Amino acid sequence: MSKPATKKAEKIAVETQKTTEEGVEKMNKGIENTAVFGQGNVEAAITSSKIATKAVESMGAAMTAYSKKSYADSMAAAKELAACKSVGEFVEKQTEFGKISIEGFVAEATRLNEIYAAAAKEAFAPLNARFTASLKDYAV
Repeated sequence: MSKPATKKAEKIAVETQKTTEEGVEKMNKGIENTAVFGQGNVEAAITSSKIATKAVESMGAAMTAYSKKSYADSMAAAKELAACKSVGEFVEKQTEFGKISIEGFVAEATRLNEIYAAAAKEAFAPLNARFTASLKDYAV
């Protein structure tokens, strides 16, 4: 091979090697970024699960407390109803107890709904953050 052809072949080999190394470097960086992003997704899912678990525990405790209170109120009302001296007094006390019971139930259901809504918002926040990050990081 002539000297100019050899130099040209060496130049092509050097450029090819450089281009290949740059491509491999970019690919490795992309793989690394994807792994880091995936780790962030796992961490967000774990955080979200912990928040959801605490919310379920809180709601369970609230429902248990309400059930105990409702039972105690029902027992007290039953004693009052048993002590009534007339049908009119019985109807009056039963109506009052029914009204209080329904109002208490509606208030408790509203409170649980608010707890659930707040918990859902808080639990999905880490996942929403990852979704937003993915849109930013992988935007075309």
